[in-house]
Amino acid sequence: MKIGDFLKSNFLSVGDNIKFLLEKLNIYDEELLRKLENLYGEPAKMSKSKANTVDPEEVIQTYGADTVRLYILFAGPVEKDFEWTQEGVTGAFRFLKRFWNFAQQNFEKIKHAPILNKEKLSSQAKELRRKTHQTLAKYERDMQNLSLNTAIASIMELFNYLQDYSPSSEEDWSVVKETFTIMLFMLYPITPHICEELWNQLGNEKSMIYCSFPQVDPEALKVEEIEIPVQINGKLRGTILIGLDSTEEEVKQKAIENPKIAPYIYGKQIKKVIYVKNKLINLVV
Repeated sequence: MKIGDFLKSNFLSVGDNIKFLLEKLNIYDEELLRKLENLYGEPAKMSKSKANTVDPEEVIQTYGADTVRLYILFAGPVEKDFEWTQEGVTGAFRFLKRFWNFAQQNFEKIKHAPILNKEKLSSQAKELRRKTHQTLAKYERDMQNLSLNTAIASIMELFNYLQDYSPSSEEDWSVVKETFTIMLFMLYPITPHICEELWNQLGNEKSMIYCSFPQVDPEALKVEEIEIPVQINGKLRGTILIGLDSTEEEVKQKAIENPKIAPYIYGKQIKKVIYVKNKLINLVV
């Protein structure tokens, strides 16, 4: 019988006392144990008798308390057990390190960003702001339902979006500051130490615990521009950005002027326009 089949038929996992065996054979190391777990089954449940428990003090000394808190709350629903993995801990540590590095690299721009003026923002900045307040609204719902893992996932998604965003003006940096500040407050119940330190670095003397939690801005959630497909004789040829509730003539003009669409209608006559409001436009040529 193969080792994997023997373990399954006897309801055993590789972690069941195998650490003791490897130590007796003088061949124990963590990497070997993980290889055996990958080859022959899932890791065992934590148990003192199996010598596979994790000392939280050691992990905190290595990665910090915020990393441990983030990992535990992100690992799965609060009502379910989860398998402790080193990869999960290092993943949480990497996220916090990226978050910290982003703050340090953009510290001066964020700290000295102008006061938010909604009228002067670029379309990209407005989209970042919409994404931020959508995430904040979802975060509030998830926290009320004790869905901490999905709340954290939405923060991570927002941070990835923020990292890819490139402000086009000084005014746009005000949205970066707003997004970053809201992220600090959302992360604060989960990773209070790093958030409090960054909050202090931004020049705030009063502790975050005494500050009001940010509120969702309904105006920020409104969609001003949408992307719709452009068809030529029923075939998809590209997409265009249009203002919400644009007229047929406005959408038609944008489609004609689009450099990806223009070659398909060059020298041809548009006989009919089929426009489904905010959905698609089809030019029959």
